[in-house]
Amino acid sequence: MRIKRSLMLVSVAGLLVAGAFLFIFRSQPQAVVNQTPPPPEVGVVTLKARTVALKVELAGRTAPFLIAEVRPQVTGIIQKRLFVEGADVKAGAALYQIDPATYQTTLDSAKAALAKAEANLFTAKLKADRYQDLVVIKAVSQQDHDEAVAALKQAEAEVSASRAALETARINLDYTRVSSPISGRIGRSAVTPGALVTANQAPSLATVTQLDPMYVDVTQSSADLLRLKRQLASGQLKTLASGKARAKLILEDGSAYPLEGQVQFSEVTVEQSTGTVTLRAVFPNPKHELLPGMYVRAVLETGVDEQAILAPQQAVARNQKAEPVALVVGADGKVEQRVLDLGRAVGTNWLVNSGLADGDRVIVEGVQKVKPGAMARTVEINSLGAPAEASPVKQ
Repeated sequence: MRIKRSLMLVSVAGLLVAGAFLFIFRSQPQAVVNQTPPPPEVGVVTLKARTVALKVELAGRTAPFLIAEVRPQVTGIIQKRLFVEGADVKAGAALYQIDPATYQTTLDSAKAALAKAEANLFTAKLKADRYQDLVVIKAVSQQDHDEAVAALKQAEAEVSASRAALETARINLDYTRVSSPISGRIGRSAVTPGALVTANQAPSLATVTQLDPMYVDVTQSSADLLRLKRQLASGQLKTLASGKARAKLILEDGSAYPLEGQVQFSEVTVEQSTGTVTLRAVFPNPKHELLPGMYVRAVLETGVDEQAILAPQQAVARNQKAEPVALVVGADGKVEQRVLDLGRAVGTNWLVNSGLADGDRVIVEGVQKVKPGAMARTVEINSLGAPAEASPVKQ
């Protein structure tokens, strides 16, 4: 009996405790029970238009600024080689000496022929002058006078021919001294003393190459060149202040060439097999670090975009269509998804052609917390410090 009474007391006590808890819960304000969570917090970067120098990286090879193949202009035996292979030579410096004996003899003969012609001219002139006076008084016939004048003119012509022959002989004698046509570095010699060479032969005796400055020939696709010209024509890109694109070099070992060059011109035709256009740049080469035929990569500044929009790469994702997209928080705090048209990489950012504008707030942190159409609270993230020039596009 006591056990039943104890059980009844425990049951009544439990009901009283449950009722007390229910009363306390219902006594709380209704606003606390139905309170909605605040919008998620996201980190944003406010985009600002800036000036960006655009670059393109192209593969190419070095080529000599000037190159001259030395060939003999007269026939003869090489007597001496007057240079050291691999040395620098000046324009006009003697490189070979061809045996001049026969050419000296020809020159002496031409001098004698000229002297004979001049003597004949002197006699013919005296006779013509004398006949000129005699024909007036009819002491000689008109025919004799005409023959004297004709002989004078023939003698004058013989003097002119002798002078030309003398000059030819002098030139041929000078040609026995084979000189460098340009200043530069000379390579190995193809002949040695005692070799017979002929005038204007096909094989060259040596090659002189001017190494400072140095050409760099690179190729760019014709499509990219057309796109660049359209952007410059439309005003989207501005030309550089010099009017010519600046260029820098990356050498075969990956090191940067210390001196800057300039693009001189582009080829006027497109290579049909590759669809590329050749561009030629000129680089100073005072220390002769660049040699002809070296493989290099040239970084060319193609223009300046004065209103470039740069978006952090971490703010850009891909949708189901593989299109680049970014989430933007509007002025009302609502999240909006934008489809972007991206250009090249600029440091840790993307150059945006379309889809974003100056002043847009793109989400860079907390992207997974929000969806398009949702509300979000924004926290400004410090600028990511994008460089003022674009990373070069490799081709």
